[in-house]
Amino acid sequence: MNVLEIVNLKGFEKRYPQELSGGQKQRVAIARALVIEPDILLFDEPLSNLDANLRVNMRVEIRRIQQELGITTVYVSHDQEECFSISDQVAIMNKGIIEQLSDPATIYKYPETKFVADFIGFKNFIDFDKRTDHDGKIELNKSGYSFVLHKDPQMTNSTGKIGAIRPDDLLIREKDNTGAVQENNLSGRVKVSTYLGRSYQYVVETPIGDFTVNKEMAECYRTGQEIILEIPRNQMVLVD
Repeated sequence: MNVLEIVNLKGFEKRYPQELSGGQKQRVAIARALVIEPDILLFDEPLSNLDANLRVNMRVEIRRIQQELGITTVYVSHDQEECFSISDQVAIMNKGIIEQLSDPATIYKYPETKFVADFIGFKNFIDFDKRTDHDGKIELNKSGYSFVLHKDPQMTNSTGKIGAIRPDDLLIREKDNTGAVQENNLSGRVKVSTYLGRSYQYVVETPIGDFTVNKEMAECYRTGQEIILEIPRNQMVLVD
């Protein structure tokens, strides 16, 4: 009865399985694991069969129960948001090897490898030809195009030459008539334009490859329109 109260199912003890919702059934499963007073809980994608709203509610419940009881919990999931919202530490694995182990905020902002970066939403990658570190900044070169990044203290030990940037962090604007391209800017052409509701997503063709860009705006850029892409100095990370 105490465990049913912990999982917020007090009063449901006389119900039959078919009388319970999907979320309530998941809480029954958790209660069955907790009632033996384990030293460790193992969850293997416990929310994969639930709809989106139930998943959000259940991960909050699992986090609450874990914090309340103080039980070490290993939670396996392929859902990035689920991993980060529920965990104190995250281990991202690739073919059985841990590629990065850290707290969620560090992994989200400072992925160490291309695999980790791709998993957490960095969809644009540039394999630079040359990297030079000096005076608190990093200069990068790709096919004759130069870029400068601020040298973040968290990246001090990084020797990677692959730049990674999220679609939301790229800046896009109309091409002006001067023809001049400033530092960290690329001339490009809109290849694909997709309406996402709150924003538009563009695939932009540039001399060093295609980039995916998200931008909130009232009117979209047209397919084939010439634009300028800007990579902010503090938004790109370098990975191995």
